[in-house]
Amino acid sequence: MVYHSSFVDDGGVNRACGCPLLPLKSHIKGPAPVSDQDRTDIVDEAITFFRANRLEGCRTLAEGTKAIINLGLENVPVPGESGFPFPGLFVIPQSNKEAELFRNYLKQIREETSGRLLSVAYRPNGTPNKWWLAFAKRKFMNVITR
Repeated sequence: MVYHSSFVDDGGVNRACGCPLLPLKSHIKGPAPVSDQDRTDIVDEAITFFRANRLEGCRTLAEGTKAIINLGLENVPVPGESGFPFPGLFVIPQSNKEAELFRNYLKQIREETSGRLLSVAYRPNGTPNKWWLAFAKRKFMNVITR
């Protein structure tokens, strides 16, 4: 878990591939436990610290929605599979059941984040929130992601 996360001391949480399956305020079916609606969950926390590189260049809510939907259609690799973006950070699943549990958790958290992200990055009239998207073109770890 991350040092600045409010979930650092959450014990007794199930894990898959070494990753805690944290509760989500979600209406999407998946392996994550359900969180109270009035409590901050990991998605809220991630959006607070997230950089909107994927939405760079999306001038309207419709373009941002299309970019997020296309991201959601991409395959979700798990540790040990080619294309997994964080090799060495998570342990390789010990079974196909654990791999599918982790894949389904990542899918669920991706879908939940997508819906919440668009409501933060764009105003109700569909225009970008310039204060939130202001750093989309900035380098992170000396890399501009696309």
